[in-house]
Order: sequence, then C-alpha cells, then structure tokens
Amino acid sequence: MTSSVPFPRPDRRPHVSVTAADPYDRGHARGRQLTPDLHGAIDVYDRLFALGGIRPGTVRDDAHRALDAIGGFRPALRAQIEGLADGAGIETWQAAALNARTEILARSRAVPPGECSTVVRRLPAQHGGHTHLGVQTWDWHVELSPYWHTLDCAGGTHRYVGITEHGILAKIGVNSAGLALHFNILGHRDDRVGGLPVHVLAALVLEEADSVDHARRLLRDAPIASSGSFMLFDTRQALLLDISPAGVFEVPPIAEGTHLRTNHFLTPVPAEHEKSRLYQPDSAERYAFLRRRLVQGGTALTRGGGATEGVGYGGALVEQLVTGPGEPPVTCVPDMDGPTGRRWASLATVLLDPAARTARVLDGTPAEHTTRPWHVLRA
Repeated sequence: MTSSVPFPRPDRRPHVSVTAADPYDRGHARGRQLTPDLHGAIDVYDRLFALGGIRPGTVRDDAHRALDAIGGFRPALRAQIEGLADGAGIETWQAAALNARTEILARSRAVPPGECSTVVRRLPAQHGGHTHLGVQTWDWHVELSPYWHTLDCAGGTHRYVGITEHGILAKIGVNSAGLALHFNILGHRDDRVGGLPVHVLAALVLEEADSVDHARRLLRDAPIASSGSFMLFDTRQALLLDISPAGVFEVPPIAEGTHLRTNHFLTPVPAEHEKSRLYQPDSAERYAFLRRRLVQGGTALTRGGGATEGVGYGGALVEQLVTGPGEPPVTCVPDMDGPTGRRWASLATVLLDPAARTARVLDGTPAEHTTRPWHVLRA
C-alpha cells in the first residue's frame, strides 16, 4: 500500500442538488449553486488550453460548434447548459467549452502522463443471486482538485447521483433505474468537435437510460465524433464499450464476470488509429498489472467494513486499485514540484452499486479509503 502525497483539497466538498422538470431551470439551479467557484474552473481550463497551444478564438468557436451539435440531437441538454451559464453569470459558450473540454483538448500538443482505472465485477448479492459492483479512480490535473462536486440531479426521466466537474453536466454516477456508469477517456486520431461531447453523452445516459440495453441503443443513435469508454452495468449485466469516431464497439470481459478498463482501446477497429502517445505505455502497464491482480485473485473477495461498510465487497474492490512504489500508478499521486499540466492525482475514487442505487465517493485516492471522507449518495 502507498501513502498519498498531500495536495490541495477543499475542507468541505461542494454538493449540488437540483430538482426541476424544466431542463433550463435544472441547469439554472446548478449554475447558481456553482457561482462562487465556477470562474476558478474556467481559469484552470483556459490555462490548460493555452498550454496545449489552443487559441482562445479556437476554444470559443469549438464551444459554439459543440453547443449546436448538442442542440441538434437533444435540445433539452443544450437548455441545461444555457441555464447553467445564466445561473452562474457566465457566457453560454464558456459553459459549452467546459462540457466539450475533452474534445477541445484533443487539439492539444501537450502529452498527459496517465488517466483513470476502472473495475466492474459480478458478485454474490446480499439476498441470493448475483449483482454488479464497480469502482474507479478519477485521475486528472491536480489544479482541478477544488473544482469538482458531488451531484444529485432530479427532474429528468431519471434522477441520478455521482460526481462531475464544475460546469459539466455529468461524469460518473448511477441513476434511479439502477443503471451505473463509469467513464474513462480514450484517444483516437479522428477525435474532434462536432458530435455530442463525451461528458454530455454521460448526462444523456444517466438521465434517460433505464437499463444497459437502453443505454446501448442511445449511444448507437447519438452523433459521436470523439472517444471515451463507458462501463455500463445494472444488476443483471455489464457492458464495456470502446466509443470513438470509428463507431461503438463492445469489449469482452477479462474473466467471467470481470471487466477492466484503463485508457487504451481494447477492440481492433478503433485501436488501429489510436493516439497511443497520449496514454502509453502508462495505460498498458496499469491494465496488465490490474489484470494479473484480478485474474489471479479470482472472485475471492471478502465483505468489507469500515468506510465501505454496507456495500459488502466494496472495500475489497477498492483495495484492488491501491498501488505503491515500483508498481504502475493505479493510485495516482502528484509531483507537486512539477509544472501545471504535469501534476496528476487520483482526485476521487467512486464505488457504484446499481442494486442499492448508490454512489459512494471517496474524496481522495484509493490508498486513502480508510482515512479520507466518503460521501454516500442515493438515486
């Protein structure tokens, strides 16, 4: 086990809770609650765009194009972004740029050192049968540590809970229908602005899908011009997807009932045009390490207590993501002496339980799961 290098985190993690049937009103309520901190998030992304050689005019143009694509497919999602901007007192294009930050950063000349790791396992259910449980690290620039929040969003087709960044509609979570979503970034040479941004895709799935099969249909219908990985699971089934401009492809489990994702494509068609410079060799090293750990460990997880009490095997699943010196950085700790854009950390660890409709959010790295606060959210 490793100990975490301290990095800046707020004394109290913001929580945004909204209930409104009208999409604009739902966004407006979110924007109002984020007003004190949203300008800080915009400033960080402005610096990251600049470090990647992306001019402000290009960011603005990309944001408008993304907003048009969103409105053309789901006007309600565009209305949420417009409401969020108005509620927070920022320009609509600024809110759109946050939601399309992945697609805009695809232009960047900077090379990030690593990203998130995700595991989903089929495990015995409390009252017989089986269910699925998932855990992931969310690894991102340490400068964004103050600018993410836990979320409870109701008023659409389904209520959903989880985490996201300030100004961004969705990221990782579970909805009231019992559909859970873990989210990793991938890189394809054809990634661009022009389709539904991957974070907006996450909002689409969490707000509308009532099962894995329904989520699959939504994604296959959506206009996609960028890449990501969605790990979708409910109590009955789990589905890991490579999402890319080349299409949406299903990834087989690494073992019966066990799915694993880091940050490279796992199916041949999108892998042929992967931006391997983005996440390799880091992603492959993390994947191989976790695969060995998970396959060799089999399904012999024990029911946990402590910070993860009440989620059965959750504590043991979180332990799978704890790494230390000499091991691939599944537990990601930042070099605080490094420059902006090169300091990455596991900002959060998220445990999703679709049977209980819960997202348990650790405000820290997996190695801190007994010492840092957990936030329990129920959809």
